Amino acid sequence: MTHSNRSYVEHVAIHVKDVPWHIRFFDEALGMPVYRVQGPEDSPQQAWTVGGIQLVAQEEGGERTSQVGHIGIMTEDLEEAIRVVTAWGGRETPKGRHWLQLPEGLVIELMQAHGDSVAETLAVKPRG
Repeated sequence: MTHSNRSYVEHVAIHVKDVPWHIRFFDEALGMPVYRVQGPEDSPQQAWTVGGIQLVAQEEGGERTSQVGHIGIMTEDLEEAIRVVTAWGGRETPKGRHWLQLPEGLVIELMQAHGDSVAETLAVKPRG
């Protein structure tokens, strides 16, 4: 179920085992749809979301799954984002309730945006 809370990140590349799951997660949980996919839709090698997430399929036998410190995500409604991410399996980390670890280990820091900053940022054309 998609909700109306919108969020953004400038750009982070992340190696993951299940690219399609992560595509659905960022779209449905945080309102960050994919604008470009490399490879077949059912098994993409890479995908880019509006807002700057680049998902990269882990190489066979590779050890780089979800290798990133964390992703800072500005969101219009922090409490709603925490609720939805938790529903997707996100777990609170020792850093605080707005730091959540996703099922594959990726950590996101959710931050409350102020004013129209999310709408203004999302109005920018990526690499346009």
